Amino acid sequence: MIRINMFSQADSVEGQGVGSAYQELINLLRTHLVDEFYITNNKYGASDLTHYHTVNPTYFANSFSPARGRKIGYVHFLPETLEGSVKLPPIAKKVFYKYVIDFYKRMDQIVVVNPIFIDHLVKYGIKRDQVKYIPNFVAKDEFYPKRLEQKNAFRHQLGIPLDKFVVFGDGQVQARKGVDDFAKLARANPDMQFIWAGGFSFGKITDGYSHFKELVDNPPQNLKFTGIIARPELVNYLNIADLFVLPSYDELFPMSVLEAFSCGTPVLLRDLDLYQAIISGYYLKGSNFEALNEQLRQVANDQALLNKYSRLSNLASEKYSEDNLAQIWNDFYHEQYEIGRELGQIH
Repeated sequence: MIRINMFSQADSVEGQGVGSAYQELINLLRTHLVDEFYITNNKYGASDLTHYHTVNPTYFANSFSPARGRKIGYVHFLPETLEGSVKLPPIAKKVFYKYVIDFYKRMDQIVVVNPIFIDHLVKYGIKRDQVKYIPNFVAKDEFYPKRLEQKNAFRHQLGIPLDKFVVFGDGQVQARKGVDDFAKLARANPDMQFIWAGGFSFGKITDGYSHFKELVDNPPQNLKFTGIIARPELVNYLNIADLFVLPSYDELFPMSVLEAFSCGTPVLLRDLDLYQAIISGYYLKGSNFEALNEQLRQVANDQALLNKYSRLSNLASEKYSEDNLAQIWNDFYHEQYEIGRELGQIH
């Protein structure tokens, strides 16, 4: 049995997609592949493979130990994708961005959640054959379509009329997520109910914190900010949503979109190049606020179109299902184990 140790603090900060992706992988390995791998978390004993999910300095230090075996790094972000998320002094930002790339270069193998970032890593000096694309996924037993009576009951609990069109989005409250455009959509469509789930995971160092704190405290009348909510509750919001909207300016492979797909909720996204490689054809899109607003109004008045994109969400969720990804991860870890043995990294 192959020994894999996971190093991660991904769930130490609430409301991050990195934490959701980490938990999904751990659950997958412990349910679908329990006979293939012996999994430990944040242990310093010897392992065949060590999979780093976050870039903590202590992890960078322990990566020099031969007990780590073959080292795998998970790339959930690049320096440029942090723009609009965290505000750091120029010197601190330069040091941190360099550290992130140095961390990735310490790895024997890199895993990216979006293939478009392979070229970016190559430009940073990482060899192309050291980078592997494996997409995120969502467990169907956590995110799934609920029965109509359950949806109606949750709407009643929130005080939302059954005939009210509900637009839902989630993620950290920050500029990169397009929260300003989400609020602008709410102002432009006062007959609809808008809900945003998420908060300030990085506290006051969130880029634009003062501005967004004012928005959260004084939102448009038809926009509700829930704050950070637990994943078991998130499925309820996704089920009462007529449309999931994420107007982000930059993403890797947002877990929130996969969660919406898994619930059969139609999805509207900003038209980003990085989505083309992973979910093209499964969602509505708009390149700017005007286009997003036009798509929103069109789908809100066309039940047939709404039903079409609900079916496409279900198809997308099958593509990124646990069963499909279990085989991909199984093959990947076995391949890395064999390479590690050949190179003398595993004893």
